[in-house]
Amino acid sequence: MQITDIRIRRVSGEGKLKAYVTVTFDDCFVIHNVKIIEGKSGVFIAMPSRKTKTGEYKDVAHPINSDFRTELQSRILDAYEALGDEDGGDGRGAEDDAPGDDGQQE
Repeated sequence: MQITDIRIRRVSGEGKLKAYVTVTFDDCFVIHNVKIIEGKSGVFIAMPSRKTKTGEYKDVAHPINSDFRTELQSRILDAYEALGDEDGGDGRGAEDDAPGDDGQQE
C-alpha cells in the first residue's frame, strides 16, 4: 500500500496541536484527522481517535506495526516541514512521484 496524497491543514493558535492531516492510500482509501502535535522532544503524529464512555481515547484507525507507523510519521512530518511558513493554498503537503506522474490531477 502506497501513500499517494498528503493534505495538511494548519491550526492557528499557540497550543500543541499544529495541524490536521488527511492521508490517501493507493488513490482509493483515505484517513482524515491525523493530528500533528508539538511534544517535548519535537513534533509527532497522533492517529484519529474517539472518546469512549469511560473518558478514554481509542484510535479509530492506526498502523498495526512499528515499521509502517515510522514510515507514515516520516512522510507526514516531511510534508509538514516542506510547507515552511506558507500553506500552499490548497493544503497539499506532498504526493508520491510515480513514474510519469506530473503531479496534475485530472
